[in-house]
Amino acid sequence: MEEKRKYPRTEIEEPAYVSSGGSVMRCVVRNISLEGAAIDVENPAFVPQHFRLVMAKDSSIVHECRVAWIKKNRIGLTFMNVVQEPPE
Repeated sequence: MEEKRKYPRTEIEEPAYVSSGGSVMRCVVRNISLEGAAIDVENPAFVPQHFRLVMAKDSSIVHECRVAWIKKNRIGLTFMNVVQEPPE
């Protein structure tokens, strides 16, 4: 399978929270890059299309996300607040 990501993902296993409209749900971040991440949740049906991903170890790390794909309990995310590199 051809790798289409601009930035390589780093494999991690860190607790985090899906936060949207005052509700919060636990998740585990399985991998992360500058552009997105993959998380595992108990029930993907309760995850909205757009939400904030808040890292449990450092709640100052917050990513605005949108769901890119769902496979069973794993959800692929695209970060909406990615800082674009200036053109060369």
